[in-house]
Parts: sequence; structure tokens; C-alpha cells
Amino acid sequence: MAEQRPLTILCVTTYEKGQEFMRTCKAIGCRVFLLTVEKLRHAEWPREALDEMFFMPEELPLPQLLNAVSYAARSRKIDRIVALDEFDMENVSAIREHLRIPGMGLTTVRYFRDKLAMRARAREVGISVPGFMHVLNHDELREFMATVPGPWLLKPRSQASGIGMKKIQRPEELWPWLDKLGDEQSHFLLEQFVPGSVFHVDSVVSEKQVVFAEAHAYGTPPLDVSHGGGVFTTRTLERDSEDARELQEINRELIEGLGLMRGVTHAEFLKAHSDGEFYFIEIAARVGGAYISDVIENATGVNLWREWAKLEVGAGKEPYSLPRLRKDYGGVIVSLAKQEQPDTSAYNDPEIVYRVKKYHHAGFIVKSQSAKRVKELLDGYAVRFVQDFVASQPVPDKPTA
Repeated sequence: MAEQRPLTILCVTTYEKGQEFMRTCKAIGCRVFLLTVEKLRHAEWPREALDEMFFMPEELPLPQLLNAVSYAARSRKIDRIVALDEFDMENVSAIREHLRIPGMGLTTVRYFRDKLAMRARAREVGISVPGFMHVLNHDELREFMATVPGPWLLKPRSQASGIGMKKIQRPEELWPWLDKLGDEQSHFLLEQFVPGSVFHVDSVVSEKQVVFAEAHAYGTPPLDVSHGGGVFTTRTLERDSEDARELQEINRELIEGLGLMRGVTHAEFLKAHSDGEFYFIEIAARVGGAYISDVIENATGVNLWREWAKLEVGAGKEPYSLPRLRKDYGGVIVSLAKQEQPDTSAYNDPEIVYRVKKYHHAGFIVKSQSAKRVKELLDGYAVRFVQDFVASQPVPDKPTA
């Protein structure tokens, strides 16, 4: 950290998010720059916390992005570059390496973006994963489908939220999809579909140590919601439950094995109906979406965006400590709504601490001292939402801002 001038952080995102990260950096005393896409020029950015804003076309090729940031760096000293969204991580890592700026490089970022790389590494360190195969050699794919029971999921290696996934019921269904993918097929993997309950663990990592983690249980698995429609819910697990303790331990081993130095993570796991075992699904070095960070803040007092900002600014050179923790429980329910501005006034339980204010969406965050009460509320709301609000739309093949 420079002694004579404030630290300068360039935040890069192609999605409207990370406002608290930028505010925190500014409050610490940093100069804060934002690089985002042109169509988000007038989004609700924390302009009071931003020293400069830069705009780029969507899907700007990496060489042009490198040139643009390098040009800005001619007259501005940039000390840190942070990708606020998962889809910007690889480009930002390439810029860091080009400019020789500290932070996660391309090798490590692969473990948090490439589903093939993260599965292979997890298996190497002894963590259970569903059977999988790189979509590369067709004879090996035939052998995989002959020996690993179906159905299977055809997954893009670098997407999120179920985007681009296809469920394959029989071997003969795979080949038309691969023909359609053509030269892109090596960017996919084929994975055994394992029915089960899905969980996530959200963590704060400082100097390779998990210093905070909360385990949560989804209601309907997110893949089913994104592909079939319905209601999304997640809630804090009872912290002394067997599931929570086991998830915490697997999550710690996973992050240690992947080599993350510092930051935040969102990891997903599946508990198979067949054998009751936990399987690793995927992990991202980012704040979880779908109001998960708000659930965690309401339950514990930890704002993941704020803690991430403190870690990035400190860069291991300054001691990091968590804020004082609360031990409440939280949950969220959200769904697409058929109404433009749904009327949720009939839902009036005192545990509701936030109402989702988003076009064609309905949802709440709830908080209680009782994990059982949170589950009871979410289960009841999920049934009512189907009648009152729920709409659906097809999952996109590519992410949309």
C-alpha cells in the first residue's frame, strides 16, 4: 500500500451489483473507479463513492479490454482490480497478470469458474463429486454413459445458475446436442444427475483460512426452479445440526484444496437421496446472488460485500477481523410474478424484514431466533406464492444483465 496517496481500486462488473463493496472501499479511504457496460451507465451506482466511472460495450474482446485499462493506467495508478461478478473474473485475472497487479491469477481463478477444473481438483483432495467426464473423446463418453447410470447433465464449464444446461435421459440424446455445439463441445462436461437435496455454504476467507461460514438449505433445488419455474427459497441451517457441521468441514477442506488466498465464496453441495452422502457441485469466489447475502447479514450481522472489500484493501498486510456476530436465523423466498408490482400486503408476519422491490418479482427476507420458525414461514409462503404470484420463463442459454 502506498504511503503518500490513497489506494486505488478499479471495480469491474457487467451486472448491477457490488454497491456496498464500493461504498466500503471509499469509507476506508480508497479512490474507487468503476468499469461497467454502457447500458448500465444510468443504473443505481453509489456515485457518491466513485471517483471515476468508465463504460465499455458489451462482450468487449479481452485484447481491447486490456488496451482500455492499460490506457487508463497511463495517467492513473491502479493498485487493485476486482471483478464484482463471476462472469468478469477471468478477464480481470488476465488484466491483473498483464499489469502485474496483486490478486487472483488465471490459474487459481479456473478453480472457481471452470466446472471441470473445480471437480477434478475436489476429487484430488478427497471430496466426493458426482461422476463426470470432459466432453472431448467420444469413445470415452460412450464408455462413461455405459458404466455411469443416467440421466446425465450436459453442463457448460463456465456458466452459472443452470444457464446452458441440458438434461440427457438416454445416450442417443447426447449426440445431436454435441453436433449442434460443434467446436464448442470441449467447453462442456457431462455429469451424472444425482437426485438429492441441495445446500450452499457462504464463506469469508482470510489468508487461506475460512474465518466465517454459514450453511444453508435450498427448498426446491435451484436447477429445478430455473428450468421448471416455481419458488426459490433458502434458509440458514440449525448451526449445531449434523448436516451443518458436515457441510462446514467439507467446505473448509474444499477451499483449502483450491488455494484461495482471501475473499468470499459461495459453494453448493448435494446430499444424495440414495446414500445420504454429500457431493460437491460447484463453487464461486463471489457473493451469492438471489438475496443470499441479505439473508446472511440479517441473521449474523456480516455483510459479505463489506467484508470482501476490507480483505481486498488490506491484501493480507493489515490484520483482518470479523464484526461481532449475531446468531439469528434467516431465509428468503422469491419468485417471478405475473403482476408487474405484486401486492404482498396480505403477508404480514413480524419476521418479514425486507420485501423484494423488483419488477415482476415477489419475495421476502425473514429473520427469527428460531431456525424452525424460518422454515415454517418459508414452507407456508411457498404454497401461497404458487396461487398468488408465480410466473415462469425459459432459462436463457447465455447470461443476461
